[in-house]
Amino acid sequence: MGAIGLRRSRFAVVAVAFGLLLAACKGSSPQGNQSVSASQTFTYDTWSQVMDDGWDPSSDYSNDIIAMSNVYETLTRYNPATKQAEPLLATSWAPSSDATVWTFKLRPDVYFHTGRLMTAQAAAAAIERTIKLGQGAAYIWDAVDSIDTPDSSSLVFHLKYPAPLDLIASADYAAYIFDTKAAGGEDLAKWFNTPHDSGTGPYTVERWNKGQEIEVVLTAFPKYWAGWSGAHYSRVVFRVVPSSTTAAQLLRAGQVSFVQQMNPSLWGSFKDDPNVQLVSSPGWQNLFGQMNTQTGPLSSLAVRQAVAYAIDYPGIVAALRGAAALSSGVVPPGLWGHFDDLPNYTYDPQKAQELLQQAGYGPGGKPLNLSLTYAQGESNEEIVATLIKSNLAKLGVTVDLQGLQWPSQWARAKSSDPSQRQDIFVEYWWPDYADPYSWFISMFHSEPRPFYNLSYYSNPRLDALIDQVESISATDRAKAIEMYREMQLIVLHDAAVLTLFDLNYEYALLKSVGGFTVNPAYPNVVFVYDLSPQAS
Repeated sequence: MGAIGLRRSRFAVVAVAFGLLLAACKGSSPQGNQSVSASQTFTYDTWSQVMDDGWDPSSDYSNDIIAMSNVYETLTRYNPATKQAEPLLATSWAPSSDATVWTFKLRPDVYFHTGRLMTAQAAAAAIERTIKLGQGAAYIWDAVDSIDTPDSSSLVFHLKYPAPLDLIASADYAAYIFDTKAAGGEDLAKWFNTPHDSGTGPYTVERWNKGQEIEVVLTAFPKYWAGWSGAHYSRVVFRVVPSSTTAAQLLRAGQVSFVQQMNPSLWGSFKDDPNVQLVSSPGWQNLFGQMNTQTGPLSSLAVRQAVAYAIDYPGIVAALRGAAALSSGVVPPGLWGHFDDLPNYTYDPQKAQELLQQAGYGPGGKPLNLSLTYAQGESNEEIVATLIKSNLAKLGVTVDLQGLQWPSQWARAKSSDPSQRQDIFVEYWWPDYADPYSWFISMFHSEPRPFYNLSYYSNPRLDALIDQVESISATDRAKAIEMYREMQLIVLHDAAVLTLFDLNYEYALLKSVGGFTVNPAYPNVVFVYDLSPQAS
């Protein structure tokens, strides 16, 4: 254990012309000649670039998930109702008594989009390629020592240590099964980004233009293993719309089917719209302010704790009008490892002022100036950043707010020159699979070079727990849960991050869309095959 989990670049906002957006439901059909009616097209309105990490299923680790999850499939899929992994490309699986050997039986008659039959050998090759490349979320397979294929329908994983492979195999990144022979003699990574795909999912790539990532178009794969009987969307369009106002206009006009995010006021304005349905559901996504524990004024524990006490968390939740809930620790509700009774920081300006004065800041002391970066165009982050600035100003602390496009924000945070880094880095997080491990291995484990531990935090005691907890979770879940309590207590005491809020998803979609449900294990993903186009 202990490999550093890489994380995706979450937010890269691009501008798009309103005139182009109004063509949301137009374009060529999968056959190229006949038009596909608006009722057969599901149009997903997102505020951030869709394919900013490219099309390689081994390394994709970004907002791309919303499209990739409709093109590629995994061995299992997590069901939030049962809180278990359930069959997808695998129909059954069984671990050995010590959870170090796992045998998966594969679904028969599944074809890749290339026309090749999916076999155990092909599935193993996909996972082995992901492991070998070691990019994106490939760390999820760290426990795998080798994979055997005793026959064309059996995958046998031999692990270095116990691991919950049924959950790992359902991950939202790096668990995709694909045809590694799709490119023939060409370089497969380059082949993917032309673009091509070699998944098994219900939809395949029709159109995407690199450098113009304002639109991704998918079309139905005729040989999809689950078939196309009944009502299904035959075409999926992902459209980038950075402006909440524009997104609301498009939805009212019926030009998009689904809006991923609007500001709370606009979302609430659809409450009485007979053509729109609103969905509010708790997610496993939370917003953090990673505090620079290595350099600058926040390298002082007392100052970090003062900042943590200075934040009006109920005020943030109130400002987001239902889109947020108060956090209790790092792990959100609904996921094992969450506790409602952790000693979180509460809004206590007097305590904050006392701590600042002890550290030499405040009235009569040194001035305290902090820099805070957040994702430009993300309305919730902007609201939170503004409130943090206001809260700290009451204590004489100046906060320089900088809204940056994600690549710039992340590049600055990872700078090899510590003097170039920010004091507070605002970022969303969610798990790579239904397990708390992702937060800790990625955000809080010591890193030789900063990647997603952008608090630059290091605690040997916490590292030791992180290095043990995943193997223990496979054989003794109750013990692992208590370890996650201890781990969260360490992080809270050290004030490595501001736990700003847990996100409630607030989606708006046309009333004509049937069958939509939220699965928090796949953030912002709409499994379009499971929807039904209904009469308005």
